[in-house]
Amino acid sequence: MAKALDRLTITRAANDFSLIIEDDSGDTIELTATYDQLDLVTEELDRALDNDDLALIGDEDNDDRKPEE
Repeated sequence: MAKALDRLTITRAANDFSLIIEDDSGDTIELTATYDQLDLVTEELDRALDNDDLALIGDEDNDDRKPEE
């Protein structure tokens, strides 16, 4: 079963970045990422959020409820 994300911290560490991911039980994992890797992560996050926004917009367009007067 997947754990729930509680906190994500990103800090500069020399030439790379340090990512600390903490779950809701307090367990943490620390990862090192290059600028390019972090850029790929942000692109994936943007893509996921854009897809979610499009789904929400589609739900609103298909809403058959009449507007309140």
